[in-house]
Amino acid sequence: MSTHSRHIQLMDTTLRDGEQTQGVAFTPMEKVSIAKALLQSLRVDRIEVASARVSEGEKEAVSHINQWAQQEGFADCVEVLGFVDHTRSVDWIRSTGGKVINLLAKGSEKHCREQLGKTLDQHSADVLQTINYAHQQGLKINLYLEDWSNGYKDSPAYVYELMERLQNSHVSHFMLPDTLGVMSPDEVFASLNDMCKRYPQLQFDFHPHNDYGLATANVMAAVKAGVSAIHCTINCLGERAGNASLAEVAVVLRDKMAMELSVDESHLARISDMVENFSGKRVADNTPIVGADVFTQTAGIHADGDQKGGLYKTKLGPERFSRIRSYALGKMSGKASLKKNLEQLEMDLSEADQKKVLARIVSLGDSKQTITTEDLPFIIADVLESKSYQHIKLLACAINSGLDLPSTVSIRVEIKGDKHQATGAGSGGFDAFIDAISKVLESYDYNLPGLADYEIRIPKGGHTNALTECVITWDCGNELRKTRGVHVNQVFAGILATIKLINIQLHEMANQ
Repeated sequence: MSTHSRHIQLMDTTLRDGEQTQGVAFTPMEKVSIAKALLQSLRVDRIEVASARVSEGEKEAVSHINQWAQQEGFADCVEVLGFVDHTRSVDWIRSTGGKVINLLAKGSEKHCREQLGKTLDQHSADVLQTINYAHQQGLKINLYLEDWSNGYKDSPAYVYELMERLQNSHVSHFMLPDTLGVMSPDEVFASLNDMCKRYPQLQFDFHPHNDYGLATANVMAAVKAGVSAIHCTINCLGERAGNASLAEVAVVLRDKMAMELSVDESHLARISDMVENFSGKRVADNTPIVGADVFTQTAGIHADGDQKGGLYKTKLGPERFSRIRSYALGKMSGKASLKKNLEQLEMDLSEADQKKVLARIVSLGDSKQTITTEDLPFIIADVLESKSYQHIKLLACAINSGLDLPSTVSIRVEIKGDKHQATGAGSGGFDAFIDAISKVLESYDYNLPGLADYEIRIPKGGHTNALTECVITWDCGNELRKTRGVHVNQVFAGILATIKLINIQLHEMANQ
């Protein structure tokens, strides 16, 4: 099969198959928001949004999506999974304003015999009955051959015979799933190449799963074999190990196979964030394309190479995905890493001062502290004995907590040279500290912003005496800000992160 450049459709099934991820259930309005983003911003070709007859909430979501899609010209791009039940799934889809049914048939003889208790003759007759009814009702029909990968391996004759009976029906796309994620790239190519050659007049989709971590590689083999569409999800959501990642698939097909796609890559990271927030499933920092750290250079030699000539840059540039490149600060940092971060902060230091700051960065890196660009002004101020970003200093803090008792705190702080003492109480040590520090800050016309997120973690495999890292995301009205504190005590880590934010904002107030 030729691998010359051609258009490959991407069908996103985050809202249907992705919702089979353990613990994930989107609300109707979340489904509508994701559907709009996928079609209108990301520009995927098709989306699968639900299974028919699941619940009233599902029906509400699908109805809203179809109403919007009809108005915006995307009606034929919204698909719903239906079942071989003659009229029931078709009528449910039509009642939501739907135009496309993805009919789920049995693609393996074992599933047909053991799950349905039917022969091929009986099942194919039932499938054709539902197809004909859907066609009469004006629906476009695509057909899943469930467990096709095992069916093709164990009983190819069953697959061929089913295809013979259905190939001249009203099916637009025959969708071949590796339902249990059992195939290798070689197996994908051999089986799909066979299907494409046997039925050259038909359109085939490939629906991979990632159980062996081979989903993206299997997509490449499927496209090479001749399929015309690939199914995937945002953030690899899906049952067990998930489906193929839409971000990975889009980039690999473009860069490695020169395929034409409709997807607008500049929206990949934003929609990944949206789905991460709605699903509650966090994306690993090293996830390709959308992970927090994938455009961060850690080694000083890499920063040096980029500084001198972009020696460590590839096609996967952050600008392509509306992101920016960063240079990590830690024990592996070199002068070039520091310079890159100083440029981002629009700061300039002498060579001698850079050496002092770099020595402190390396020292902090040895103590396992994660250093960010936002931390750099504090390190510089400390090393150079500058008063910048030192508007508030925590001089002393004592916390008392007891089981089933309120926590209390006593603090002593210095703000702009003046010393203050205060006490506070709360449901925990951090809450009590916020109560106390808020009392002190009232006289400075300053109010702490609310918390948008609060994360505590220690290094993997850490011991009970490991450093604790607290990252607080603050809701500052028109923006979110993150500050980080590191301490062996997790409450004090949160307190240090809070002191950092207060310093930043007091500095900004002083310079307004």
